[in-house]
Amino acid sequence: MPTLRALECLIAVLDSGSVTEAAARLHLSQPGLSHQIASLERELGTPLLERLPRGVRATAAGRAIAADARAAVAAAERVVAGGRAVASGATGELRIACADSMSASLLAPVLRVWHRRRPEVRLTLSEVSSADAMAEMVAIGTADLALGPRPSRWAGHLVVIGNEEIVAALPDDAGKPPAAMTLADIAERPVVHYHPDNGLSAWLDEVAASRGVVLTAATRTRQATTAAQLAAAGLGTALVPTSALTATFPGAVRSLRPPLTREVVCLTSTPGDPLVRRFLTDLHRRGVPVPSPIAAQLTARE
Repeated sequence: MPTLRALECLIAVLDSGSVTEAAARLHLSQPGLSHQIASLERELGTPLLERLPRGVRATAAGRAIAADARAAVAAAERVVAGGRAVASGATGELRIACADSMSASLLAPVLRVWHRRRPEVRLTLSEVSSADAMAEMVAIGTADLALGPRPSRWAGHLVVIGNEEIVAALPDDAGKPPAAMTLADIAERPVVHYHPDNGLSAWLDEVAASRGVVLTAATRTRQATTAAQLAAAGLGTALVPTSALTATFPGAVRSLRPPLTREVVCLTSTPGDPLVRRFLTDLHRRGVPVPSPIAAQLTARE
């Protein structure tokens, strides 16, 4: 198969009409360029250039393949330019999986900055309610990276973004609950719990069992953000990660005693990819912030 270098040499000779000028343009020796042309002619089984007393011109075969040769070289140049643009973080596609409770508070600010600074990078987001489902997406290649709690199984590259607190969300008029609540306190109340599809469901039940209590579900939901809003509406107490709470959360928030936290991690199977590496850096730099009004509630009652 013809090499791109040979095609590039042919185009240079056709454009200049001279082997000497074409060799100088390509920074090749004249014998080196002639060797490329001869190799191409052997590959095609026909002469491509007619040697004249002064210069050269294309044969019928040379004219016939000139357009395709130019298209092939141009396509290769686009491949190189595109690869360099991706390597510089200027363009490309990044597929992100994220725990649904974290997409607004942790991920959205980073996405907003990327959209402004790298408008040619296409970002796609898939929200999931299970850390293991998130890890599976990265493992099978349907996501380039994933942000969420640490999954139960993951052998690939992992970056710890930070830790987030699990807190009790309840109505603002909940009868002045204590500054910090134990799981025993919460077990005495109706609980806005999680659907089994959400990894929080089994994890919270395991934590409660380890502390000798059982959480009684008054209602269940798949999303932590919904659980917080249902708790604020008076349907029960919800155990939610702080990432699920907005700055305008209408209910009350209490810390747990002893504190309950979970790691927030980012997973990827391609840590060397330029876009993935830059995005991981930005996520790690931002960390796991807590909305100021929520932090104020927690701090005021310590």
